[in-house]
Parts: sequence; structure tokens; C-alpha cells
Amino acid sequence: MEFVISPKTKMNKKRRKAAALLLMLVLSLVVVTYTFVFLKYDPTLVNLDQRLLPISLEHPLGTDHLGRDVLTRLLLGSQLTVGYGLLALLIAVMIGVPIGVWAGFKGGLIDRVFLRIGDAFLSFPDTIVAIVLSGLLGAGIENLLLAIVLMKWVSYARLVRSTVITERQKDYITIAKINGLRSGRIMAKHLFPHLIGHVLVLASLDLGKIILLISSLSYIGLGAQPPAPEWGAMLNDARPHFQSHPTLMIFPGLAIVFVVLLSNLLGDTLRDQFDVKREIEN
Repeated sequence: MEFVISPKTKMNKKRRKAAALLLMLVLSLVVVTYTFVFLKYDPTLVNLDQRLLPISLEHPLGTDHLGRDVLTRLLLGSQLTVGYGLLALLIAVMIGVPIGVWAGFKGGLIDRVFLRIGDAFLSFPDTIVAIVLSGLLGAGIENLLLAIVLMKWVSYARLVRSTVITERQKDYITIAKINGLRSGRIMAKHLFPHLIGHVLVLASLDLGKIILLISSLSYIGLGAQPPAPEWGAMLNDARPHFQSHPTLMIFPGLAIVFVVLLSNLLGDTLRDQFDVKREIEN
């Protein structure tokens, strides 16, 4: 006897999975935001008498080579790594989506100029562009944030532009124009609902990439500067002590893996939920 799973049941499973992943991400952000309520150690205070202590009740993840509590730095570091990643993502979306909508709907000079700028940015890998821009702007988490925004807005603009060009050729847009709706009204009422799914999927997948970018550039000294408790910077600080105290690198590495994996799983789930094509990843 064969059991057939209905499309409705599959859809409900996808929705539950998406809701669970979103809940995990929200809970993680809540913990990150309110860590200052229950943490009792200064993440930047040097105490050489407490250096390289093992895991204990007083220090659940031990201390680093300068006597700083690892758990405190790990949790507060998430505010830098994840917080700046979300901020860069939000700014890139706010810049890229309006430009993409306008270029795709209006065309003309704006569209041609945008295409040339987009081709210039996308002709190089993201990491190379971020390293060059960070090197030109100078080391620091703020400059790294600016470099990521300058690099990422193009992806959203191109995605939105291609979607708008496809949608504007359909009958309901023509009917809206015949009925006298203004361009702004058509964009807000008819085009933006078609863009939400694409933008959410790309943003959730991009979050993991941006976090990896922030951590990797901080690791090589182009991002957060000491004594900031950023995960990539923590990996760099712990590198000389890896053989004797490997947990100093393992814990920040696991934190990065967890957040990136969570964002990628959420992106895959949202892609199935909104039925977005896999070309969005390319």
C-alpha cells in the first residue's frame, strides 16, 4: 500500500521548517542583543593573572592569552560580526532595490549607466573587491562595512531589475497603465509583491557570505581592530596558541559555522517556499 503526500502537506512542512529556522535566528539575535544583561566580565580588560585558564564554572569557556573571558568576548563579538553583517545587508538592500526597480521599469539612461556599473563590480570576485576597497579605505570595521555595501548593492539591483523587466511585459501592468495608475503606484502595488520573495532569499543567503567576509577580513587585519571582540579577530589572536589551547580557535570557529549554516538553511527553505529559481545563487 502506497502513501501519497499531498502538495498541501509538503507546503505545510516547508512552512514549519521556515518558521523554525526563522525562530532560531530571531532567538539568536535576541541573545546577541541582550548579552550585556547577564555578562559580568569586561571583554577588553587585560588580567594576566587569569591568562589561559581552562574551562570552569567561573569561566565556562576559559580565558584567552590576556586573561579575558572567552564566553564574554564570544557573545559580545556576535554583536559585531552578526550585527554589522545585518546592517551592511540592510543598507545594500535599501540602496539596490529602488535602483533596480527604477532601472527596470523606466529604462533609458539610468538603466544603461547602472548596467555599466554593475558589470564593473561583478567582473571581480566579492572577496577581491572587498579586500581592495578595505585596503583603499583603511583598516577598520566601519570601512569594511562601507566596502561590503558598495559591493553588495549591485546584486540586489540586478536581481530586482531583471524581475521588473519580466513583470512589466505582462498584461496586468499594461491594464494598470491603461487605467491611469501612476508609475509609483504601479511599482508599489503590483511590482514590489513580486520582488519580496526574491529579495528575502538572496538576503538570507547573503547574510552568511557577509559574516564570512567580515570574519575573514578581520582575521587578516582589515576589519575589526584589537581589542574588539570580533570572531575573526578572536581567531587571529588565538592562532599562536592553537597547539597548546585549541579551544581558543574552536569556539569562535564554531560560532561562525553555526550562524552561516543557519542563514544558508533559512535561504534554502525560503527559496522553496517562494518557489524562487536556483539561479538566484549565481
